[in-house]
Amino acid sequence: MILDNTTYYTPEANAEYMSCSQFKAFLHCEAAAMAELTGESRREDTTALLVGSYVDAFYEGTLDQFREQHPELFKKDGTLKAEYQTAENAIERTEADPLFAEYMSGEKQRIFTGEIGGVPYKIKVDSYREHLMIVDLKCIRDFEPVWNPETRRKEHFIEYWGYHTQGAIYREIIRQNAGETLPFFIAAVTKEKSPDIEIFSVPDEVLDEQLEIVGQLSPRFAAVKRGEYRPQRCGKCAYCKATKRLIAPIDYREDTADPF
Repeated sequence: MILDNTTYYTPEANAEYMSCSQFKAFLHCEAAAMAELTGESRREDTTALLVGSYVDAFYEGTLDQFREQHPELFKKDGTLKAEYQTAENAIERTEADPLFAEYMSGEKQRIFTGEIGGVPYKIKVDSYREHLMIVDLKCIRDFEPVWNPETRRKEHFIEYWGYHTQGAIYREIIRQNAGETLPFFIAAVTKEKSPDIEIFSVPDEVLDEQLEIVGQLSPRFAAVKRGEYRPQRCGKCAYCKATKRLIAPIDYREDTADPF
C-alpha cells in the first residue's frame, strides 16, 4: 500500500509494515504487541504521553488539529491545564536555542519504506536533512539515568527506551532510499518546569550493533504477526498481568520473582 500522512498509522499499514515502535513492542512482549495490533488492547493516553505528543504536533505543523482532538487538555476558560503547560514551555525553550532549531530545520515527517531482515519497514522522520543528518525529537521526563529492573542497573535514557534501536532502523531504511549512510541524532527536551535541552549523537558502532539485532529478530516478529507462531508472553507487563489465568496453586519456594 502507498503510505502518506493519512494512511501511515492505519491498521492496514501496521499489518503490512513493521515500525520502530512495533519492533520495540514485540521485543518487550510479543503477546502485548499482538493484542495492540489486533485492537484487543490500546495504549492509554497518559498525561506524560499527551505532553510529548503536544510537542511532536507543534513540530509536525499539526498543533491546531491536535488541540481540537484533545479538549481534555484545556480548562473551561480555554487555557491549558497546568500539567500540559510544560509542553508549551518545552516548545518555547527549543525554539529559543539556535543549535536546536538548526537540527530541527529539516524536512518534517518524511516517510520512507524499506526492508530489514526481509521484513517490510516504515519510518516517519521528525527532521530529515538530505545528505546531512537524521534527527528524531524526544520529549522526556529528564536526563537522569533510568533504572532497568531487568539488567539491574541504571541506563542512559536513550538505551532504556530503545532510541538507539530506532536510530539503527532509521539510518538503514534511509540508506536504502538515499544511497548514503547518515549520522543519527536525538534532539531532546525535558518536561521539567524549567526544560533542559540537548542534542545527542548516537555513534555508528552502536547503530551497527542494534541493526544486527533488528535483522535477527524481525523475521520472528513478522512470523508472529502472520500467525505462524504463538506470541510469547513476558509475564510481567500490564497486558500479561491483566490476562493471566491461574491453573493451580504453586509452591511459594518455586516462585521465581526477584527477592524484595
